[in-house]
Amino acid sequence: MAWTHTLAVMATLKPVYLIHGDDHGALAARRQGLRALAESGEGAGASVELLEGEDATPESVACALAAMTLAVGWRVIIVEGVERWRDADVDRHLAAALAQIPPETTLALFAREEARAKAPASLHQAVERAGGQVIAQVTVKPWELPKWAREQASRLNVEIDAAAAKALVAQVGERQQRLLRELEKLALEAEPPSSGSQAGGSPEPIRVSAQDIEARAAHSHEWRAYALADALVGADTREATLSYLRLRAQGERLSGLVYLMAQRLRDALAVAVCLHAGESVAEVKRSLRMPARAAERFVADVARTDVERLRAAVSALAQLELDTRGGAPLTSSRGAMAGLDEDTLAVRAIETISS
Repeated sequence: MAWTHTLAVMATLKPVYLIHGDDHGALAARRQGLRALAESGEGAGASVELLEGEDATPESVACALAAMTLAVGWRVIIVEGVERWRDADVDRHLAAALAQIPPETTLALFAREEARAKAPASLHQAVERAGGQVIAQVTVKPWELPKWAREQASRLNVEIDAAAAKALVAQVGERQQRLLRELEKLALEAEPPSSGSQAGGSPEPIRVSAQDIEARAAHSHEWRAYALADALVGADTREATLSYLRLRAQGERLSGLVYLMAQRLRDALAVAVCLHAGESVAEVKRSLRMPARAAERFVADVARTDVERLRAAVSALAQLELDTRGGAPLTSSRGAMAGLDEDTLAVRAIETISS
């Protein structure tokens, strides 16, 4: 039966995994794959529990491991936000529980690392002592991306030379997840060679040139992120929300998007202050470092709003960054909804800013 096979596969898993790194797309893919495996088997697969936000602490994970469950089959506990944990809390609350994980249980700890937000060293050590596995999902260095892109293309039966790989990185950007998705799109859209298969039955690779990349691949994420920010300036809630969801689907990090949105809104606030002080539209446009047509649209959008709304928008983005990156040392310093997942927080902030 399907569920028997599923549980047999689950039995090959280690009791605990720590999956960490700054390649958030790869982390999401691993989480999705684990959840799909656990839930497969025609409804008789493993049970899945998700701990995130304020429920994802070393103490709550230890309680979850100790709790009895009536579920039949393998038990999978997925924990998000491990990058916010501290060494002392791991030692105090979780280390002992990891050493005594119940049978037919898999604990998967996910740490979306950025800058100083890292999975604590004591957690690495506790996972290894428990017979678990630590998996690093680290982004490739920018100068290594063309080579990486060629390797990924080869796995998709797509052949790109060095020039095409460099063109892909230059045009699409440096996010590995988005580069991979563009390669997948190129593989699907390209016409296979008419000569059929090579000897042995394998299909000939699809050859994609630098010209093909320039014509068909998506452009750099930066202008797309600015389109999102411009929709916020123009108070277009629908367009801003759609732009945000598209960018996240491409694998963009929320922190990078918040940075670009804040930068654009600060520029908008500066323009609004200048206009309010009586400076002419022509003077303001000349002060902007952007093409003339883009500057004209930008100033026109700013002129339709007011200074206080833009100040509130910059403040809302600062609160979003605080809530999603754990910047406030005290829970009381964070927003009332800081326990929600980051995409929910971002969409709420977009609605607030653009309304």
